[in-house]
Amino acid sequence: MSIRHTAALAALLLLGTAPFAQAADKPTDPQIAHIAYTAGVIDVEAAKLAIEKSKTKEVVDFANDMVRDHEAVNVQALDLVKKLKVTPEDNATSQALSKAAAEERAKLVKLDGAAFDKAYVDNEVAYHKQVNGALETLLIPSAQNAELKSLLETGLKIFQGHEQHAEHVAGMLK
Repeated sequence: MSIRHTAALAALLLLGTAPFAQAADKPTDPQIAHIAYTAGVIDVEAAKLAIEKSKTKEVVDFANDMVRDHEAVNVQALDLVKKLKVTPEDNATSQALSKAAAEERAKLVKLDGAAFDKAYVDNEVAYHKQVNGALETLLIPSAQNAELKSLLETGLKIFQGHEQHAEHVAGMLK
């Protein structure tokens, strides 16, 4: 179910996104800030849906962790862009992420029970793998500002833990 979503995000994130790859450019710090913030908001929204729909304690606990951690990182990101007087710049990657998330959400809202839990957690595993890959291979290496780079590196450590946690929950649901 989320394979198309996974493939689209993998192409966008791990290959540097089509607009960036075509232009042979790395994203700018304002674009990176927008991409990172957008990715966090997407995961918070998915987690809130899981909290609303799931009856499985492990899934709800995981979703609560996602809300807490992603909202905290996004607050830090907003504080940093204010401090640096940088305006996050909307871009093709952020737009593609938002579009793919809306499509995935439309699929998830139609599911209930174990089917919802499995689809949500499987998507979380794939999403964190993709975001972590993008952080490692594109966003962190492209960041020019040391404070932004540091925040992204901290986020990567947190989100690698999320990926492992999601994999653990997925294993429990089988």
